[in-house]
Amino acid sequence: MIPHRYNEETSLLLQQEQLITAKTPLPWDQFWIILVLHFSQSLVFKTLAPFIPQLIKDIGVTNGDEQQVGYFVSFLDLSYYVPQTLVVLYWSRLSDRIGRKPVILTASFAIATTMISFGLSRTFRGLLVSRVICGAFNGESGVIKSMMMDITDATNLPKAYGYVPLPSMLAAIIGPLAGGSLSQPADRFPGIFGQSEFLKTYPYLLACAVPALCSAILWLVMYFRLKESVSTKAPFLEMVKQWLSQRSYTKQSALSRDTLIGSLEANTEEVSSKSPSAILTPKVLTVAASSGTLTLFLVAINKLLPLFYATPIEFGGVSLDPPRIGVIFATAGFTSGIFQFLFYARLHDRLGASVIYMTGLGSSIPIILLFPVINALARAHGMSFPTWLAIGVQHVLIIILDMCAPCIALFTRAAAPNRASIGATNGVVQLVSGAARIIAPVCAASFSYSMQEGRDAWLAYYFYMGLAFLAIGTSLALPRDPSLWEERD
Repeated sequence: MIPHRYNEETSLLLQQEQLITAKTPLPWDQFWIILVLHFSQSLVFKTLAPFIPQLIKDIGVTNGDEQQVGYFVSFLDLSYYVPQTLVVLYWSRLSDRIGRKPVILTASFAIATTMISFGLSRTFRGLLVSRVICGAFNGESGVIKSMMMDITDATNLPKAYGYVPLPSMLAAIIGPLAGGSLSQPADRFPGIFGQSEFLKTYPYLLACAVPALCSAILWLVMYFRLKESVSTKAPFLEMVKQWLSQRSYTKQSALSRDTLIGSLEANTEEVSSKSPSAILTPKVLTVAASSGTLTLFLVAINKLLPLFYATPIEFGGVSLDPPRIGVIFATAGFTSGIFQFLFYARLHDRLGASVIYMTGLGSSIPIILLFPVINALARAHGMSFPTWLAIGVQHVLIIILDMCAPCIALFTRAAAPNRASIGATNGVVQLVSGAARIIAPVCAASFSYSMQEGRDAWLAYYFYMGLAFLAIGTSLALPRDPSLWEERD
């Protein structure tokens, strides 16, 4: 009897181990398109970054005041992020109803056309209009994450997020090269473009054409190769007809609308278009709060780093010039991408999402404390080996902190009320994170404020530690493992 019982228990354990270790292969026929989408989205910002300050000067909006350039650059950034944040929930919920593909195609078309219009703009108002339209129609960020969750499951989603940094890293290399070398081509390459009056009139069009062309090609690829990842309850054309019927007061239109609504209600066992109040479950609110506070801290730190590096040593920084700052960020970005690609999925399998997330947030405190340490070392020894070592240690900790982002994606997928509402859930999370991205740049101003004469030099670091503890506090409501939330209501 005893051996028989042992065999039963052993077989059960083996079955459980097989279930745990069995992983679904990544659907590469669709996943590679998602990776290219990440590349295209990152390429826009990386291409614009090198020439935006010079563009602001050239259009004359600052009237020659160099100190006003940063203000107009920040305002241009906000002109994209604010409308995108306001509509991200709408696009995400719409993708649950009409599908991911139409929304992503719309976003790629918006990127392609607005980048061309941006390159053709010769006034600050024109630049603003281009970025506002691009932000309002670009619902990619949340929908791409929803599509990743659609085509993966809990066993291969961590591995999928291990690949995500690679296209962003590639865009970080190609974008600045394209933006820096192809802006003002008539001056940079007079032998090739020197005779082109058109490029002399629009000196930034060629640089803007790079991400525009990439988005246009990607649009064609997606139109023919991208498969819809959700079973939509209402085809896009019928949704348009329903909207048109609501604009008509004829009896025939009313009957048509009632028929369409009735057919939709007959097929809604899964709630693909839940009302916002139904989506805002305690689980979703917990993930949204955690994602918002994490995004706020991450973006605030990323805004503080270049300011800290460029600030003179006597004012609390390290007095680095732009080339050195660029090398630091390029090296850190490359290292972070390779590290996540090689180790994130393995660490997730061994430790779990919650441990990685809490470890990453725990690294936020020493990251902050290293700022005054680096400044103290620079004051005592200059930019010597101990100072560079401290900078290196800080960026290693930031790499650990960066691994919190894919963990949030796992918690978001688990928090969705059902698979049909993943898009809306992502929309809520992206809405809160978008608001954090708008607020975060203001946080960096605390550093400049604390460095003023008569102020406490530690004031900014106290503020940043408050942000870190806020992120840690909101994370305490997350479960030990996302699978504990996987039971659908």
